[in-house]
Amino acid sequence: MLILLYAPGSSSLAPHIALNEAGAAFETRRFSLADKETRTPEFLAVNPAGKVPALLIDGRLMTEVAGILFYIARRFPEARLMPAGGVEAEAQAVSWMSFVASTVHPAFRAGADAVREAFVVAEARLAGRAWTVGESYSIADIHLFRLLWRTRDLVDVRSGGFPALAALYSRVHDRPAVRRTMAAEKLEGYAPPVR
Repeated sequence: MLILLYAPGSSSLAPHIALNEAGAAFETRRFSLADKETRTPEFLAVNPAGKVPALLIDGRLMTEVAGILFYIARRFPEARLMPAGGVEAEAQAVSWMSFVASTVHPAFRAGADAVREAFVVAEARLAGRAWTVGESYSIADIHLFRLLWRTRDLVDVRSGGFPALAALYSRVHDRPAVRRTMAAEKLEGYAPPVR
């Protein structure tokens, strides 16, 4: 049994999308970050870090977006969320997810200028490609999309000189599983708070 602990619009959006892409059987438990529901004793008993996403796999805890995405891609290989091409392609996906977690996500907290700087690097890495790794959609695209979606009001990728990022955003956003996830989290039209 898979149970995703999530907060709408948070980093948990990426594994939520991946679970839907994989056609996995899973349950969700929704928490409000604004109401500090991940800081309650009940939540902390499940995840002592007090953060989402958290994935319970038959009661065992897995945390961190990249780890959860990697798990989903490997557990559901028929979904083809792990890029084809062997160990190097898998490592490239991990590299992209590490970049998103260590560069793009912290930039969001630092403001629009820092996000633009991170996007310049991402745009250069993505230039000339349809997807982050190889010729098909993968967990790395899902992870990057989540941050592109989150920062859309801070830095408009469509008019900000980021054509590769804008095209990736549109391709991912238009996928049926992404639309289902956005609807489930009630995110269409949602304006994330700018920090």
